[in-house]
Amino acid sequence: MKFQVLDILPQLTNPVTGRLVRTDERFAQALTSVRYAEEFGYDAVAIGERHAGSVLSAGVGVVLGAIAATTTRVRIQTGVSVLSIHDPLRVAEDFATVDQISRGRLELVIGKGNEMRQLPMFGITPGDQWDALAEKYELLRRLWREEDVTWQGRFRGRLDAVTSLPRPFAGPPRVWHGSATTLTSAELAAKWGDPLFSANAIQPRDNYAVLIDHYRKRFAEHGHDPSTAYVAAGSSFLFLADTTQKAKEAFGPTYEQIVAFFNQPGNHTAGNEMTFATIDDAIERGPVLVGSPQQIVEKVLYWHEAFGHDLQSFSLPTMIPHEQQLDMLERMASEVIPVVRRAAPTTLWSDQDPYGGRPAVHGRTTP
Repeated sequence: MKFQVLDILPQLTNPVTGRLVRTDERFAQALTSVRYAEEFGYDAVAIGERHAGSVLSAGVGVVLGAIAATTTRVRIQTGVSVLSIHDPLRVAEDFATVDQISRGRLELVIGKGNEMRQLPMFGITPGDQWDALAEKYELLRRLWREEDVTWQGRFRGRLDAVTSLPRPFAGPPRVWHGSATTLTSAELAAKWGDPLFSANAIQPRDNYAVLIDHYRKRFAEHGHDPSTAYVAAGSSFLFLADTTQKAKEAFGPTYEQIVAFFNQPGNHTAGNEMTFATIDDAIERGPVLVGSPQQIVEKVLYWHEAFGHDLQSFSLPTMIPHEQQLDMLERMASEVIPVVRRAAPTTLWSDQDPYGGRPAVHGRTTP
C-alpha cells in the first residue's frame, strides 16, 4: 500500500484550548509537513480545495507550486480540485505549470466538490455540478492531449484552435476521481479508465465499499484492464499515541467538539453529517486513525479488507501544536506503514502501473 498526507488547510480554533494558528504560520506549517513527509518516505502529499468555510485552500495551485519547488521525490496531488466550478483551460495551464516545476510528479484528483456554498460563487447552479464536472473533464483531457483544440459546450465559451501552455512535463498527468458515496464520480472514473479516490471520511465502511465495488464493476464493463482499477481511500484525523487509551484521552474531547461543530446546520452539506459522535465509536467503526500504532495498523487493514485499496490518505490534526503533528507523522512512517505495506502490497506506481514511471526519476536535477 502507498500512503498520502492530505491537508485541506483548515484554520480552526481548537475547541478545547481556544488556540488558533495565524494564517501565515498555517501555510508555513503545511509546507514544513510536506518536506518532512518526503523525508520520512511518504509516497504522496495533497492539498485540498475549498472556497467557503474556515479553510485556506482556495489557492491550491499556488500552494502546490511551492511544494513542487521545495521537494524532489514525493508525488504531488490535489485533494480534490473542484473542476466543476473552474475553467478547464485555466486548470490545464495552472496544473501543467506545477507538473513542469515538479518535473512530472503531479497527479490531479478532481471532483464536483462537497461544499455547496461555493457553487453560486462561481456561477454554477446547484444541481448542475455533475454535468459541469463531466463536460469540463472531457475538455481538460483534450487540452492535455491535443493541440489546436476547437470545442463548444454548455459551461464555458467556445474555443477555436487553442493550445494550452505550458504542456505537461511528460504527457498528460494521471487524474483520479474523488467521490464521497454518490455513484456519479465513480461512473465517470470507470468510463475513462481512471482511478477512484473514495473519501471514506464520515460514514461507515460498508457505504464506501458499495461505491468501490460499483466502480470496479463498471470499469471492467467499459473494457479497461481491471488490474489498473486503482482505488484510494481517505480517512479523518491521525492521532497516534503509545496506547489507544492515551490517544482517546488526549484527542477525544477535541474530536467530539469538532463533530458537534461540524454537524450544526450550515456547517456541512445536507446529508453529510458526521455519524460517529463519540471518540469510542469513531475508533471502533468510524474513519479515524486514532490510537496506538497497532490499533492504526488494524484499522487500515480493516478498511483494506473491504476496499482492496492501493493508496491510503490521512490528515494531521492541525489544531494541535505542529511539533506534535510532526512526531505523529514520523511514528506513522516508522511504526505503522512498514507493517501495512507488507500485508497489503500494490502495483500502484510500480513498473506494472501505466503511470508508474511518469514522475521524473531525475527529480529537480537536469534530465
